[in-house]
Amino acid sequence: MFLTLLGVTFLIAALVSFLVARAFDRPIRAILGRVIPDEIGGAWHRYILFALYVVGLSGGVRIHSLEQYIIPRPDQPELVLNTNRWILEVYRTIIETLQSIAWMLLVFFLFALIAYVITRGFEVWSQRRPTAGPPAAP
Repeated sequence: MFLTLLGVTFLIAALVSFLVARAFDRPIRAILGRVIPDEIGGAWHRYILFALYVVGLSGGVRIHSLEQYIIPRPDQPELVLNTNRWILEVYRTIIETLQSIAWMLLVFFLFALIAYVITRGFEVWSQRRPTAGPPAAP
């Protein structure tokens, strides 16, 4: 029964991560395309999506929490995987996956915002800079 719970939580966390990755694929690509040059921007896009899956799976499949079903604590009664417990574990998996991914995306978007402001500042500064021309006649 424990292996089934582990497999189900893994599949749910993978599915939730996939749906979030699909939802944020274009915004991430657009932000990276604006801040980072083309060739390296594609590699960063792939890395961010990979990190999204890793963070989602590690946040959704909580191994330490699931250990309570196979290693009972001496001071607590043994937990039984009944219908209510399954519903709770599925709900917890969805919420923890979304929470982990949300934190990762928040950090990414904060750094992307800082990079965008710096990039935009350099663009405005270079446009306002006077061009070098012939010296003015006296």
